[in-house]
Amino acid sequence: MKQSGIQTLAAQIQEQVGEIIVGKDDQIELMLTAVIASGHILLEDVPGTGKTLLAKTLASSMDCTFQRIQFTPDLLPSDLTGVNFYDQKAGDFTFRPGPLFANVVLADEINRATPRTQSSLLECMEEHQISVDGVTHSLQPPFIVLATQNPVDNQGTFPLPEAQMDRFMLKLNMGYPTADEAVKILKRTINGQVSSALQPVVSREAVLEARQLYQEVIVHDDLLRYIIALAEETRQHADVSLGVSPRGTQALLRAVQARAAIHGRAYALPDDVQKLAVPVLAHRLVLHSRHQQASGGGAGLIHAILEKLAVPAEEELEGSIR
Repeated sequence: MKQSGIQTLAAQIQEQVGEIIVGKDDQIELMLTAVIASGHILLEDVPGTGKTLLAKTLASSMDCTFQRIQFTPDLLPSDLTGVNFYDQKAGDFTFRPGPLFANVVLADEINRATPRTQSSLLECMEEHQISVDGVTHSLQPPFIVLATQNPVDNQGTFPLPEAQMDRFMLKLNMGYPTADEAVKILKRTINGQVSSALQPVVSREAVLEARQLYQEVIVHDDLLRYIIALAEETRQHADVSLGVSPRGTQALLRAVQARAAIHGRAYALPDDVQKLAVPVLAHRLVLHSRHQQASGGGAGLIHAILEKLAVPAEEELEGSIR
């Protein structure tokens, strides 16, 4: 499998997901970018826009184990990670794995769980392992967390801390469908076609192979400096109290390589950075309180920075690579 193979794999998944999800091609491509780049995804939008359905449909398209966890205030860390229980027959303690021991984990309404439970995700999202009672258990790759949250209904919710937000490679908003897309959704409802019971179209091994090969995508030094310049602008901006971290720039680099591979290219372009900058970086910014809602928040600030940064010449990048 080369970049063309990754392009085929992504196209197969996107076509399958598109049979259920109407008019969200951009969001599906971004999710596939995170899957190939070994990243986690945060879906944020108002209720009823298809966040959970999109996550379940994507998981169903890959031959991976899947678990859905409904996050609630009474959920405990052990409900996610698992527990050691005393087995009377064996006369010893035995570990019973929790739902996090799956390839794809849907953390539904993640902001309804307490900070203590939310923090239990930190180790598994970063290290792909879970420690219980001093014993470390490895998670089977690929391990992907797809989390959803509702930004409108804040009663009984706990905002994700900056350290948790920084673990998500991408933050996506679904948005309402257009009038034509809404008609298609209603027609599928009439015909009883709204279902996520799909058969896998790619194997787990193919996903793992794509996760290795996308790293061969060439990224020119000028493009690396473009990414760093973008990050430094967020750190120096007067409206920002916490800018993009080195983890954020690494996430953007991996996403850029994955997007290039999805489009069948062996090299990255400035367009990859520009398309991914907002979903990868905006949620990592902490703005001063008076600027939280002004000028589009973090997304608006990233757009403004991109407009003023000098863009590397695409012809020079392609020429040097060839």
